[in-house]
Amino acid sequence: MKPTLDSRQLHAFAALARRGSFTLAAKDLFLTQSAVSHAIKALEEDVGCRLLDRVGRRVLLTQAGEQFLRHTEKILREMESARAGLENLTKWGHGRLRVGASTTACQHILPTVLREFRQSYPKCVIRIEPGDHGQQLDLLRGGHIDLAIVLEPPGQNLAEFTFVPLFQDELRFVVAPQHAWAKSGRVPREAIEAETLVLYNKSSQTFRLVNEYFREEKIALSNVIELGSMEAIKELVKIGIGAGVLAVWIARNELETGSLVSLPLGPRKLRRRWGVAHLKGRRLALGEETFVSLCVSACELLGLKSPHAAA
Repeated sequence: MKPTLDSRQLHAFAALARRGSFTLAAKDLFLTQSAVSHAIKALEEDVGCRLLDRVGRRVLLTQAGEQFLRHTEKILREMESARAGLENLTKWGHGRLRVGASTTACQHILPTVLREFRQSYPKCVIRIEPGDHGQQLDLLRGGHIDLAIVLEPPGQNLAEFTFVPLFQDELRFVVAPQHAWAKSGRVPREAIEAETLVLYNKSSQTFRLVNEYFREEKIALSNVIELGSMEAIKELVKIGIGAGVLAVWIARNELETGSLVSLPLGPRKLRRRWGVAHLKGRRLALGEETFVSLCVSACELLGLKSPHAAA
């Protein structure tokens, strides 16, 4: 396989084709005529054909030269475009930011963060990829997103990612006020297996955590309704179809208005850690570091407990 074309030779060829004179081309390029001549000779040897004819003091393109000039001009335009793009990235507020987040994070956390981020980086192109925990880790691995707001990756994935903790929450039962558990203020252990549980979809990290929790408690989940939306879970529970399992902050409005009641899963708490993940070893750009800092601030404003705070 032949090496790629030398950009200096391409510049010399384009200048010579444009000016029709070694003297003028050398002047434009701030080179000697000899240097331009050597560059053209090396280029012709590289491509294996004659590109120019000398007619007196004039330089004319051969048929091959005319064809090669079209490619040369395109290559040089692309090179200039690439340079301009990189220069834009170094300017304050330019660049791009690709963020992955669950629908819950998109609804509750991202609006505040993106509003603040846009003020600091008004020209940054932002793309949001909604999806569950597993999807976000796959997108990070494939280089399709830069950052992801996710639950802490399982132990086997920790070697791949850097995880910046944001907050810790607790999963609890939520039921309608007329539910027997709400009226008694307790959840009888023996009643859990018989109850319809409304859970987030089975492919999610949250479902795996809930399933593992009850398995360790020796409680079988025999009657489960699976939904792909936290909002849909709340609405189903409100009309009395079973008990949901949610974090308090996701149902804060409903709990404050009394349309839902929160109860513990059991004597042992089921906690999750949320944070921002990126590929380990990847150096974050200034805009990405700013985004992470804004996520931390937004979670504090929402009253979400830091994972480092006492339980």
